[in-house]
Amino acid sequence: MTLEQDILSRRTFAIISHPDAGKTTITEKLLLFGGAIRDAGTVKGKKSGKFATSDWMEIEKQRGISVTSSVMQFDYSGCRVNILDTPGHQDFSEDTYRTLMAVDSAVMVVDAAKGIEAQTLKLFKVCKMRGIPIFTFINKLDRQGKEPLELIEELEEVLGISAYPMNWPIGMGKEFLGIYDRYNKRIEQFRTEEEDRYLPLDENGQLAVDHEMKVTSYYTQAMDDIELLNEAGNAYSEEKIRRGELTPVFFGSALTNFGVQTFLDTYLQFAPSPQPRITEDEQYIDPVEYKEFSGFIFKIQANMNPAHRDRIAFVRIVSGQFERGMNMTLARTGKSFKVTQSTQFLADDRETVETACAGDIIGLYDTGTYQIGDTVVGGKKTFNFEKLPQFTPEIFMRVTAKNVMKGKQFQKGVLQLVQEGAIQYFKTLHTEEVILGAVGQLQFEVFEHRMRNEYNVEVRMEPIGSKIARWIENEEDVKESMHSARSMLVKDRFDNKVFLFENEFALRWFSEKNEHIKLYSLL
Repeated sequence: MTLEQDILSRRTFAIISHPDAGKTTITEKLLLFGGAIRDAGTVKGKKSGKFATSDWMEIEKQRGISVTSSVMQFDYSGCRVNILDTPGHQDFSEDTYRTLMAVDSAVMVVDAAKGIEAQTLKLFKVCKMRGIPIFTFINKLDRQGKEPLELIEELEEVLGISAYPMNWPIGMGKEFLGIYDRYNKRIEQFRTEEEDRYLPLDENGQLAVDHEMKVTSYYTQAMDDIELLNEAGNAYSEEKIRRGELTPVFFGSALTNFGVQTFLDTYLQFAPSPQPRITEDEQYIDPVEYKEFSGFIFKIQANMNPAHRDRIAFVRIVSGQFERGMNMTLARTGKSFKVTQSTQFLADDRETVETACAGDIIGLYDTGTYQIGDTVVGGKKTFNFEKLPQFTPEIFMRVTAKNVMKGKQFQKGVLQLVQEGAIQYFKTLHTEEVILGAVGQLQFEVFEHRMRNEYNVEVRMEPIGSKIARWIENEEDVKESMHSARSMLVKDRFDNKVFLFENEFALRWFSEKNEHIKLYSLL
């Protein structure tokens, strides 16, 4: 295969949803088809000691939720598929936002009983903002849920996107008989043997064979719905899918592995191959046309292997080819280095990768040189890709080590975990007390857990409540006398000055008194 064919065979997507919609289960089933795992770990049976492949951190196994994005790769029907499983929990939305910067399409998993939930809406907006094509999988049809037409309506109203059902459920819950596949023109039966699974349709779109399903009210209902969709539903348009204006909708049940393969087959036909990325000076870097290697770091993960205390920077390759041992330049510093250690992923199984091309995600061992959002290039020409979003933290904690003697380990642990980007680091001006900020409470719990388990440091956390953090454009005009109980002046990890205001009132009061100070917030 030529490099161009290689690149065009890549499909890189993220799976997004609300917690518990079945995202990790669906990831497992997809890996099963790709032959990447022999036996999918059900997320439910926690006691059996078998956990989901993509949840590799201790705390994830204890709680049954994903708190970091993981990457998995497999080959299926001539495509190389890269899946990024993202945390559904809202406290980790930041990690998810950045992950969405590294993919070319997204699969949104919706729970048939609950419909569109808050977190899904948030993530969807990011996809929309970036024009990422979205495919929807409505899960858990083997349980009682909302009517399919109601779900489609909700999808369109809440998300403001047109939907095109690729298939349609016949019955649901205990009476779930199967799906009517509009795209492949067949009926797929639920819970039947492999050879009897598919039933043909005649030219009018009715069942072409005699079958007991025909006499059920569920079949009649589904046929009425299909008729309605054909007459009044949205027209199918590949162009609109590509632009992220139309979402193909699939129904199924991930837990019983029903409808997942049909989804994967159809998805690979329509999902985009690696897309160009834009640089800071608005050049488009095309994956095929631009021959040199380039990529950006969208995530840093410490201690993927607790035995080695390692850190890995996740790189999305944008153009060209990566070869182990090649020279790379970090655009931010202009320094070149030779890459000898690089990995590809299947959650916690890693193997050294020799080559990879545009669309792939690789891991580079990090000794503390990389930051999230860094651009790495292989050729002579350096440039920076667009910046990744950063969020303004809302909750703050004062953190100290319980044992004073462990000051060194404490500092090291804090700085490494901060570099992953889930929590932000601040210190007070003279006393240099450590203050951590995060978007949600769960991040602090994860931080405490990892400090204890990975760095062997017990920490004391003292809440200082919610604060409004604002960075300062004209730092030179800030005087220390502006610091007060209501407007704390601190520094971030890059030594920029930041004000932490007690509430909106304190922020307004400060702004009125010091009009010349220009404040700004992150996302």
